[in-house]
Amino acid sequence: MEWDWNFVWQIMPTLIQGVKITILATLLGSVLAAVVGLGIALARRSPNKTLSRTVGFLAEFIRGTPLLVQLYFIFYVLPDIGILLPPLVAGVIGLGLHYGTYTAEVYRAGIDNVPRGQWEAAKACNLSARQTWTHIIIPQAIPPMIPALANYFIAMFKETPLLSAITVLELMNQAKSVANTYYRYIEPITLVGAFFLVISLFSVILLRWLERRYGKIER
Repeated sequence: MEWDWNFVWQIMPTLIQGVKITILATLLGSVLAAVVGLGIALARRSPNKTLSRTVGFLAEFIRGTPLLVQLYFIFYVLPDIGILLPPLVAGVIGLGLHYGTYTAEVYRAGIDNVPRGQWEAAKACNLSARQTWTHIIIPQAIPPMIPALANYFIAMFKETPLLSAITVLELMNQAKSVANTYYRYIEPITLVGAFFLVISLFSVILLRWLERRYGKIER
């Protein structure tokens, strides 16, 4: 089968729509993962052993099961108990929860990396717990986390094709639809790979710039 440029330009608008959904799902999923991960990290540091162990068990359970299974559960099983979610919302929740358990470990390592003296200094200055976290700990803990968080962001982007399993019209699903309609697979599937490669490379360049710009702190 020969490459057909006319066919490429014909299907390009459809694939571009898929790219937009893919990027949207990745961005929203990343925001949710960042929030969930921070919540898990703080809960696991809680002096309340019940809370810490419960959250720890749930995080390990989510991290130990495949993302695809979790997506199926959220989209196909939850409606049986009255929780019906649109495909994109279900996909974002699945991505956010799954990667939130990984970013939690990044947060934990970043927080533990803050010198003990910083905690003691904050206590000596009579700072409240909120002030200690927002003004002392978080500003020092976040910059070293940037490389690891960036890797998870890119990994999430490359796993968005799994959302096609719950009918999200992301890039891979759009490509499969086009391929099945015209019985031509080489152009749409190749373009999917090209889109993922280009966007991943752009993301790497951007995130490396962020790492250089914000990834180092003065101690």
